Amino acid sequence: MERKITNELLRWKKDAFKPLLLYGAKQVGKTYTVLEFGKKNYKNVVYFNTDNYKELIDILKREKSPEKIIMKLSVLSGETIMKEDTLIILDNVNDPYVVKAIKLFSTEDNLYHIIMITSRKENLTKFKGEELYFKAMYPMDFEEFLANSDKKQLINFIKDSYLNNTKMPFHQMALDVYNDYLITGGMPEVVDAYFKGSDFLILESIKQKIIDVIKKEMILAKNLIDIPRSNEVYDSIACQLMKDNKKFQYGNIKKGSRSKDYESSINTLGVNQLINRSFKLNDVKSPLSSNKDEESFKLYTNDVGILYTLMHASRMKFMSDDNLRRTLIENNTANTLVMLGYSLYYYQSEGKTEICFIVQNRVGEIIPIEILNMNLTKAKALTTFISKFKVSKSIRLTDDNFSIKKNIKYVPVYATFCLKDM
Repeated sequence: MERKITNELLRWKKDAFKPLLLYGAKQVGKTYTVLEFGKKNYKNVVYFNTDNYKELIDILKREKSPEKIIMKLSVLSGETIMKEDTLIILDNVNDPYVVKAIKLFSTEDNLYHIIMITSRKENLTKFKGEELYFKAMYPMDFEEFLANSDKKQLINFIKDSYLNNTKMPFHQMALDVYNDYLITGGMPEVVDAYFKGSDFLILESIKQKIIDVIKKEMILAKNLIDIPRSNEVYDSIACQLMKDNKKFQYGNIKKGSRSKDYESSINTLGVNQLINRSFKLNDVKSPLSSNKDEESFKLYTNDVGILYTLMHASRMKFMSDDNLRRTLIENNTANTLVMLGYSLYYYQSEGKTEICFIVQNRVGEIIPIEILNMNLTKAKALTTFISKFKVSKSIRLTDDNFSIKKNIKYVPVYATFCLKDM
Protein backbone atom coordinates (compact mmCIF):
# COMPACT_ATOMS: atom_id res chain seq x y z
CA MET A 1 0.00 0.00 0.00
CA GLU A 2 1.12 3.55 -0.68
CA ARG A 3 2.52 5.20 2.46
CA LYS A 4 3.86 8.73 2.96
CA ILE A 5 6.87 7.50 4.89
CA THR A 6 8.21 5.84 1.73
CA ASN A 7 9.30 9.29 0.51
CA GLU A 8 11.25 9.76 3.74
CA LEU A 9 12.85 6.35 3.31
CA LEU A 10 13.92 7.33 -0.21
CA ARG A 11 15.53 10.50 1.14
CA TRP A 12 17.32 8.43 3.78
CA LYS A 13 18.60 6.02 1.10
CA LYS A 14 20.37 8.87 -0.72
CA ASP A 15 22.38 9.69 2.41
CA ALA A 16 22.29 6.41 4.32
CA PHE A 17 25.65 6.40 6.07
CA LYS A 18 23.73 6.32 9.36
CA PRO A 19 21.42 3.38 10.17
CA LEU A 20 17.74 4.23 10.56
CA LEU A 21 15.55 3.35 13.55
CA LEU A 22 11.86 3.28 12.62
CA TYR A 23 9.47 3.31 15.56
CA GLY A 24 5.70 3.14 15.82
CA ALA A 25 2.90 1.23 17.52
CA LYS A 26 2.05 -2.34 16.65
CA GLN A 27 0.01 -2.94 13.46
CA VAL A 28 0.69 0.43 11.78
CA GLY A 29 2.50 -1.25 8.88
CA LYS A 30 6.18 -0.73 9.72
CA THR A 31 7.52 -4.14 8.66
CA TYR A 32 5.42 -4.43 5.49
CA THR A 33 6.32 -0.91 4.36
CA VAL A 34 10.06 -1.39 4.91
CA LEU A 35 10.04 -4.77 3.14
CA GLU A 36 8.19 -3.29 0.15
CA PHE A 37 10.60 -0.36 0.10
CA GLY A 38 13.54 -2.78 0.10
CA LYS A 39 12.13 -4.93 -2.71
CA LYS A 40 11.57 -1.90 -4.94
CA ASN A 41 14.81 -0.05 -4.26
CA TYR A 42 17.53 -2.65 -3.62
CA LYS A 43 18.89 -5.69 -5.41
CA ASN A 44 18.15 -7.83 -2.38
CA VAL A 45 16.80 -7.63 1.18
CA VAL A 46 18.14 -9.43 4.24
CA TYR A 47 15.56 -9.65 7.04
CA PHE A 48 16.08 -10.67 10.67
CA ASN A 49 13.47 -10.87 13.41
CA THR A 50 15.60 -10.16 16.48
CA ASP A 51 12.94 -11.32 18.94
CA ASN A 52 14.41 -14.33 20.81
CA TYR A 53 16.98 -14.89 18.02
CA LYS A 54 19.84 -15.92 20.32
CA GLU A 55 22.38 -16.70 17.58
CA LEU A 56 21.90 -13.27 16.01
CA ILE A 57 22.08 -11.46 19.35
CA ASP A 58 25.27 -13.35 20.24
CA ILE A 59 26.92 -12.23 17.00
CA LEU A 60 26.00 -8.60 17.58
CA LYS A 61 27.21 -8.76 21.19
CA ARG A 62 30.51 -10.42 20.29
CA GLU A 63 31.68 -8.75 17.08
CA LYS A 64 33.16 -5.23 17.20
CA SER A 65 34.00 -4.83 13.52
CA PRO A 66 31.35 -3.82 10.94
CA GLU A 67 32.93 -6.07 8.29
CA LYS A 68 32.89 -9.09 10.60
CA ILE A 69 29.26 -8.39 11.52
CA ILE A 70 28.32 -8.24 7.83
CA MET A 71 30.19 -11.48 7.13
CA LYS A 72 28.38 -13.30 9.98
CA LEU A 73 24.99 -11.85 8.99
CA SER A 74 25.57 -12.99 5.43
CA VAL A 75 26.29 -16.54 6.61
CA LEU A 76 23.33 -16.49 9.01
CA SER A 77 20.89 -15.33 6.32
CA GLY A 78 22.35 -17.31 3.43
CA GLU A 79 22.34 -14.09 1.39
CA THR A 80 25.15 -12.04 -0.11
CA ILE A 81 25.15 -8.60 1.51
CA MET A 82 26.34 -5.96 -0.96
CA LYS A 83 27.32 -2.41 -0.18
CA GLU A 84 24.55 0.05 -1.19
CA ASP A 85 22.62 -2.71 -2.99
CA THR A 86 21.36 -4.72 0.01
CA LEU A 87 18.88 -3.49 2.60
CA ILE A 88 19.43 -5.08 6.01
CA ILE A 89 16.29 -5.09 8.18
CA LEU A 90 16.37 -5.86 11.90
CA ASP A 91 12.81 -6.18 13.20
CA ASN A 92 11.41 -6.10 16.75
CA VAL A 93 14.53 -4.42 18.12
CA ASN A 94 14.35 -4.15 21.90
CA ASP A 95 17.86 -5.24 22.93
CA PRO A 96 20.36 -2.40 23.52
CA TYR A 97 23.17 -4.72 22.39
CA VAL A 98 21.63 -4.87 18.91
CA VAL A 99 21.57 -1.09 18.64
CA LYS A 100 25.05 -0.74 20.10
CA ALA A 101 26.41 -3.06 17.39
CA ILE A 102 24.54 -1.30 14.57
CA LYS A 103 25.85 2.09 15.74
CA LEU A 104 29.29 0.85 14.58
CA PHE A 105 28.02 1.46 11.02
CA SER A 106 27.44 5.19 11.52
CA THR A 107 30.62 6.41 9.88
CA GLU A 108 30.75 8.71 6.87
CA ASP A 109 32.36 6.01 4.71
CA ASN A 110 29.70 3.40 5.63
CA LEU A 111 27.98 1.92 2.55
CA TYR A 112 25.77 -0.67 4.29
CA HIS A 113 22.11 0.29 4.48
CA ILE A 114 20.45 -0.83 7.73
CA ILE A 115 16.94 -0.22 9.07
CA MET A 116 15.94 -1.26 12.58
CA ILE A 117 12.27 -1.46 13.59
CA THR A 118 10.78 -1.20 17.08
CA SER A 119 7.24 -0.87 18.39
CA ARG A 120 8.35 0.52 21.74
CA LYS A 121 9.19 4.18 21.54
CA GLU A 122 10.28 4.13 25.18
CA ASN A 123 13.36 2.29 23.90
CA LEU A 124 14.56 5.53 22.34
CA THR A 125 15.84 6.67 25.71
CA LYS A 126 18.13 3.62 25.69
CA PHE A 127 18.97 3.88 21.98
CA LYS A 128 19.51 7.65 21.75
CA GLY A 129 22.59 8.99 20.02
CA GLU A 130 23.75 10.90 16.96
CA GLU A 131 24.82 7.64 15.35
CA LEU A 132 21.25 6.92 14.17
CA TYR A 133 18.47 8.50 12.14
CA PHE A 134 15.05 8.27 13.82
CA LYS A 135 11.67 8.16 12.05
CA ALA A 136 8.18 7.73 13.49
CA MET A 137 5.38 5.86 11.73
CA TYR A 138 1.65 6.13 12.43
CA PRO A 139 -1.61 4.61 11.19
CA MET A 140 -2.75 5.87 7.79
CA ASP A 141 -4.28 9.34 7.80
CA PHE A 142 -7.14 10.28 5.48
CA GLU A 143 -4.76 11.46 2.76
CA GLU A 144 -3.09 8.02 2.68
CA PHE A 145 -6.53 6.40 2.76
CA LEU A 146 -7.51 8.37 -0.34
CA ALA A 147 -4.14 7.66 -2.00
CA ASN A 148 -4.92 3.94 -1.92
CA SER A 149 -8.48 4.34 -3.21
CA ASP A 150 -10.00 4.90 -6.63
CA LYS A 151 -10.64 8.50 -5.55
CA LYS A 152 -6.98 9.46 -5.27
CA GLN A 153 -7.56 12.53 -7.45
CA LEU A 154 -9.55 14.11 -4.59
CA ILE A 155 -6.28 14.81 -2.74
CA ASN A 156 -5.17 17.54 -5.16
CA PHE A 157 -8.64 19.12 -5.20
CA ILE A 158 -8.67 19.24 -1.40
CA LYS A 159 -5.16 20.72 -1.16
CA ASP A 160 -5.87 23.33 -3.84
CA SER A 161 -9.09 24.39 -2.11
CA TYR A 162 -7.32 24.62 1.25
CA LEU A 163 -4.49 26.77 -0.08
CA ASN A 164 -6.69 29.03 -2.20
CA ASN A 165 -9.76 29.17 0.06
CA THR A 166 -12.02 28.05 -2.76
CA LYS A 167 -14.94 25.63 -2.81
CA MET A 168 -13.99 21.98 -3.27
CA PRO A 169 -15.97 20.81 -6.31
CA PHE A 170 -16.38 17.23 -5.03
CA HIS A 171 -17.18 18.13 -1.44
CA GLN A 172 -19.97 15.61 -0.79
CA MET A 173 -17.96 12.79 -2.37
CA ALA A 174 -15.02 13.55 -0.06
CA LEU A 175 -17.34 13.77 2.95
CA ASP A 176 -18.85 10.36 2.15
CA VAL A 177 -15.42 8.73 1.87
CA TYR A 178 -14.32 10.44 5.09
CA ASN A 179 -17.32 8.97 6.92
CA ASP A 180 -16.19 5.51 5.81
CA TYR A 181 -12.67 6.34 7.01
CA LEU A 182 -13.96 7.28 10.47
CA ILE A 183 -15.42 3.79 10.76
CA THR A 184 -12.56 1.94 9.08
CA GLY A 185 -9.61 3.83 10.53
CA GLY A 186 -6.03 3.75 9.31
CA MET A 187 -4.67 0.37 10.33
CA PRO A 188 -3.34 -1.04 7.02
CA GLU A 189 -4.84 -4.53 7.41
CA VAL A 190 -8.29 -3.03 7.95
CA VAL A 191 -7.89 -0.54 5.10
CA ASP A 192 -6.78 -3.30 2.74
CA ALA A 193 -9.84 -5.39 3.64
CA TYR A 194 -12.10 -2.36 3.13
CA PHE A 195 -10.77 -1.72 -0.37
CA LYS A 196 -11.14 -5.39 -1.22
CA GLY A 197 -14.85 -5.09 -0.49
CA SER A 198 -15.08 -6.78 2.91
CA ASP A 199 -18.24 -5.92 4.81
CA PHE A 200 -18.10 -3.94 8.03
CA LEU A 201 -18.52 -7.05 10.20
CA ILE A 202 -15.27 -8.41 8.76
CA LEU A 203 -13.58 -5.07 9.38
CA GLU A 204 -14.74 -5.15 12.99
CA SER A 205 -13.30 -8.63 13.48
CA ILE A 206 -9.92 -7.48 12.13
CA LYS A 207 -9.93 -4.43 14.37
CA GLN A 208 -10.79 -6.58 17.39
CA LYS A 209 -7.80 -8.77 16.58
CA ILE A 210 -5.62 -5.64 16.46
CA ILE A 211 -6.99 -4.53 19.84
CA ASP A 212 -5.98 -7.93 21.22
CA VAL A 213 -2.44 -7.41 19.83
CA ILE A 214 -2.28 -3.95 21.41
CA LYS A 215 -3.35 -5.34 24.78
CA LYS A 216 -0.73 -8.08 24.59
CA GLU A 217 1.86 -5.35 24.09
CA MET A 218 0.91 -4.01 27.51
CA ILE A 219 2.42 -7.05 29.25
CA LEU A 220 5.81 -5.41 28.67
CA ALA A 221 5.01 -2.74 31.27
CA LYS A 222 7.83 -2.29 33.77
CA ASN A 223 5.62 -2.99 36.79
CA LEU A 224 3.25 -5.98 36.88
CA ILE A 225 0.49 -3.87 38.46
CA ASP A 226 0.57 -1.57 35.40
CA ILE A 227 -0.50 -4.39 33.06
CA PRO A 228 -4.17 -4.59 34.17
CA ARG A 229 -4.22 -0.85 34.82
CA SER A 230 -3.07 -0.10 31.26
CA ASN A 231 -5.92 -2.25 29.96
CA GLU A 232 -8.38 -0.49 32.25
CA VAL A 233 -7.25 2.93 31.00
CA TYR A 234 -7.42 1.81 27.36
CA ASP A 235 -10.89 0.28 27.74
CA SER A 236 -12.23 3.43 29.42
CA ILE A 237 -11.23 5.88 26.67
CA ALA A 238 -14.39 5.40 24.60
CA CYS A 239 -16.78 6.19 27.47
CA GLN A 240 -14.54 9.06 28.65
CA LEU A 241 -14.77 10.71 25.22
CA MET A 242 -18.53 10.25 24.94
CA LYS A 243 -19.13 12.37 28.08
CA ASP A 244 -20.17 16.01 27.72
CA ASN A 245 -16.97 16.90 29.58
CA LYS A 246 -14.33 14.78 27.84
CA LYS A 247 -11.67 15.39 30.49
CA PHE A 248 -10.20 12.06 31.59
CA GLN A 249 -11.61 11.16 35.01
CA TYR A 250 -10.02 8.39 37.05
CA GLY A 251 -13.31 7.69 38.80
CA ASN A 252 -14.76 6.60 35.47
CA ILE A 253 -12.29 3.71 35.35
CA LYS A 254 -13.63 2.30 38.58
CA LYS A 255 -14.84 3.67 41.89
CA GLY A 256 -12.07 5.00 44.10
CA SER A 257 -9.43 5.21 41.33
CA ARG A 258 -6.73 7.84 41.87
CA SER A 259 -4.22 9.52 39.58
CA LYS A 260 -1.20 8.01 41.35
CA ASP A 261 -2.55 4.53 40.56
CA TYR A 262 -2.76 5.10 36.81
CA GLU A 263 -0.25 7.79 35.85
CA SER A 264 2.48 5.24 35.10
CA SER A 265 0.14 3.25 32.84
CA ILE A 266 -1.00 6.38 31.00
CA ASN A 267 2.61 7.45 30.46
CA THR A 268 3.54 4.03 29.08
CA LEU A 269 0.58 4.00 26.68
CA GLY A 270 1.44 7.52 25.54
CA VAL A 271 5.18 7.03 25.13
CA ASN A 272 4.56 3.96 22.99
CA GLN A 273 2.10 5.84 20.74
CA LEU A 274 -0.92 3.72 21.66
CA ILE A 275 -2.76 6.82 22.87
CA ASN A 276 -2.42 10.58 22.43
CA ARG A 277 -2.84 12.98 25.34
CA SER A 278 -4.13 16.56 25.10
CA PHE A 279 -3.52 18.85 28.09
CA LYS A 280 -5.80 21.64 29.25
CA LEU A 281 -4.23 25.11 29.16
CA ASN A 282 -4.35 27.33 32.24
CA ASP A 283 -3.52 30.31 30.05
CA VAL A 284 -2.98 30.91 26.34
CA LYS A 285 0.53 32.31 26.10
CA SER A 286 3.67 31.27 24.24
CA PRO A 287 5.10 28.73 24.73
CA LEU A 288 1.96 26.69 25.27
CA SER A 289 3.93 23.92 26.97
CA SER A 290 4.60 26.18 29.95
CA ASN A 291 0.88 26.75 30.55
CA LYS A 292 -0.46 23.20 30.54
CA ASP A 293 -2.36 21.72 33.47
CA GLU A 294 -0.72 18.36 34.17
CA GLU A 295 -3.79 17.16 36.07
CA SER A 296 -6.38 17.94 33.38
CA PHE A 297 -6.21 16.13 30.05
CA LYS A 298 -8.06 14.10 27.44
CA LEU A 299 -6.93 10.76 26.03
CA TYR A 300 -7.43 9.62 22.44
CA THR A 301 -6.79 6.24 20.83
CA ASN A 302 -4.05 6.30 18.16
CA ASP A 303 -6.52 5.21 15.46
CA VAL A 304 -10.08 6.40 14.91
CA GLY A 305 -11.28 3.02 13.61
CA ILE A 306 -10.09 1.37 16.81
CA LEU A 307 -12.07 3.92 18.84
CA TYR A 308 -15.18 3.12 16.75
CA THR A 309 -14.79 -0.55 17.69
CA LEU A 310 -14.16 0.23 21.37
CA MET A 311 -17.44 2.18 21.30
CA HIS A 312 -19.28 -0.95 20.14
CA ALA A 313 -20.90 1.31 17.55
CA SER A 314 -22.93 0.29 14.52
CA ARG A 315 -23.12 2.01 11.15
CA MET A 316 -26.74 2.92 11.84
CA LYS A 317 -25.80 4.53 15.16
CA PHE A 318 -22.91 6.35 13.48
CA MET A 319 -25.26 7.91 10.94
CA SER A 320 -27.88 8.92 13.54
CA ASP A 321 -25.81 9.87 16.61
CA ASP A 322 -24.18 13.28 16.05
CA ASN A 323 -22.28 13.11 19.34
CA LEU A 324 -20.69 9.78 18.39
CA ARG A 325 -19.62 11.03 14.96
CA ARG A 326 -18.29 14.31 16.38
CA THR A 327 -16.28 12.35 18.97
CA LEU A 328 -14.72 10.26 16.20
CA ILE A 329 -13.90 13.45 14.27
CA GLU A 330 -12.25 14.92 17.38
CA ASN A 331 -10.19 11.76 17.95
CA ASN A 332 -9.10 11.68 14.32
CA THR A 333 -8.21 15.38 14.38
CA ALA A 334 -6.02 14.76 17.44
CA ASN A 335 -4.21 11.92 15.68
CA THR A 336 -3.70 13.94 12.51
CA LEU A 337 -2.26 16.90 14.42
CA VAL A 338 0.19 14.57 16.19
CA MET A 339 1.24 13.07 12.83
CA LEU A 340 1.84 16.61 11.57
CA GLY A 341 4.17 17.29 14.49
CA TYR A 342 1.93 19.39 16.77
CA SER A 343 1.61 18.98 20.54
CA LEU A 344 -2.00 18.74 21.74
CA TYR A 345 -3.66 21.26 24.04
CA TYR A 346 -7.25 22.41 24.62
CA TYR A 347 -8.83 25.39 26.33
CA GLN A 348 -11.85 25.54 28.61
CA SER A 349 -13.02 28.73 30.27
CA GLU A 350 -14.81 28.94 33.60
CA GLY A 351 -18.05 29.25 31.66
CA LYS A 352 -17.24 25.87 30.04
CA THR A 353 -16.58 27.43 26.65
CA GLU A 354 -14.23 24.93 25.05
CA ILE A 355 -11.86 24.98 22.08
CA CYS A 356 -10.99 21.39 21.19
CA PHE A 357 -7.42 22.08 20.07
CA ILE A 358 -4.89 24.86 20.53
CA VAL A 359 -1.66 24.41 18.60
CA GLN A 360 1.47 26.45 18.01
CA ASN A 361 3.09 26.46 14.58
CA ARG A 362 6.79 26.60 13.76
CA VAL A 363 6.93 30.40 13.82
CA GLY A 364 5.27 30.54 17.24
CA GLU A 365 1.73 31.53 16.21
CA ILE A 366 -1.01 30.20 18.48
CA ILE A 367 -3.90 28.78 16.45
CA PRO A 368 -7.24 27.61 17.91
CA ILE A 369 -9.05 24.78 16.11
CA GLU A 370 -12.74 24.36 16.81
CA ILE A 371 -14.88 21.44 15.67
CA LEU A 372 -18.23 22.95 14.83
CA ASN A 373 -21.15 21.35 16.63
CA MET A 374 -23.70 20.86 13.85
CA ASN A 375 -26.55 20.94 16.39
CA LEU A 376 -25.80 24.53 17.43
CA THR A 377 -27.11 27.32 15.24
CA LYS A 378 -24.61 29.75 16.80
CA ALA A 379 -21.08 28.72 17.75
CA LYS A 380 -19.69 31.41 20.05
CA ALA A 381 -16.73 29.59 21.63
CA LEU A 382 -14.22 30.42 18.90
CA THR A 383 -15.25 34.05 18.44
CA THR A 384 -15.10 34.55 22.22
CA PHE A 385 -11.62 32.98 22.31
CA ILE A 386 -10.38 35.15 19.42
CA SER A 387 -11.63 38.30 21.11
CA LYS A 388 -10.09 37.40 24.46
CA PHE A 389 -6.65 36.26 23.29
CA LYS A 390 -6.27 38.37 20.12
CA VAL A 391 -5.12 35.47 17.91
CA SER A 392 -4.63 36.27 14.21
CA LYS A 393 -5.35 32.80 12.78
CA SER A 394 -8.13 30.36 13.61
CA ILE A 395 -9.66 27.22 12.12
CA ARG A 396 -13.21 25.93 12.32
CA LEU A 397 -13.69 22.32 11.19
CA THR A 398 -17.08 21.75 9.62
CA ASP A 399 -19.17 19.51 7.38
CA ASP A 400 -19.55 22.51 5.06
CA ASN A 401 -17.23 23.46 2.20
CA PHE A 402 -14.15 25.69 2.42
CA SER A 403 -14.77 29.36 3.18
CA ILE A 404 -13.58 32.33 5.23
CA LYS A 405 -16.04 34.17 7.47
CA LYS A 406 -15.10 36.96 9.88
CA ASN A 407 -11.42 36.03 9.49
CA ILE A 408 -12.11 32.42 10.53
CA LYS A 409 -10.95 29.78 8.07
CA TYR A 410 -13.64 27.12 7.62
CA VAL A 411 -12.09 23.76 6.73
CA PRO A 412 -14.07 20.58 5.94
CA VAL A 413 -13.44 17.81 8.47
CA TYR A 414 -11.89 15.64 5.74
CA ALA A 415 -9.10 18.19 5.10
CA THR A 416 -7.31 18.05 8.48
CA PHE A 417 -4.23 16.56 6.81
CA CYS A 418 -3.76 20.00 5.18
CA LEU A 419 -3.21 21.70 8.55
CA LYS A 420 0.52 21.17 8.22
CA ASP A 421 0.51 24.32 6.11
CA MET A 422 -0.94 26.60 8.82
